[in-house]
Amino acid sequence: MEDANIQNPKSVPLFAITNQPLDPTPLVALVQAPDMGAVVTFAGIVRNNFGGRATAFLEYEAYESMAVLVLEQLATEARATLGTGAIAIHHRVGRLEIGEIAVMIVVAAAHRHEAFEAAERLMDRIKEVAPIWKKEIWADGASEWVGNEIARKAGTSESNKETG
Repeated sequence: MEDANIQNPKSVPLFAITNQPLDPTPLVALVQAPDMGAVVTFAGIVRNNFGGRATAFLEYEAYESMAVLVLEQLATEARATLGTGAIAIHHRVGRLEIGEIAVMIVVAAAHRHEAFEAAERLMDRIKEVAPIWKKEIWADGASEWVGNEIARKAGTSESNKETG
């Protein structure tokens, strides 16, 4: 992808896996362009519960080099199918506390509809195919590696592995 190597003066990449807190400001600067009338910023936030169960914190792991390539490929697909402009995606790894940002997706497009649609599709696809894994640490001390989010929400056993 031609603009995958575009960086702002702070040398922030369009696609990254990091253990550092995420900030939308440099990502917005990366994707803005004079011909883009919309920039949508999506932040996935660590919440304090899932399925009626209290969450203490989350831990994320990733196969970093492959995950960055997958994020770039997903953005390329979104640009081709939805006609968006530049897209930036950053994902955290490590221990994340309640309220912290786990993932940032920033999409520029000529119009808001395409930008919103791309951000939503990208988040869905990241959960489906990116080599990024989430471990939910429950308030009672038990933990669970999260697998298929759709199956998990439906309560099927194939969706996760209990660890404790």
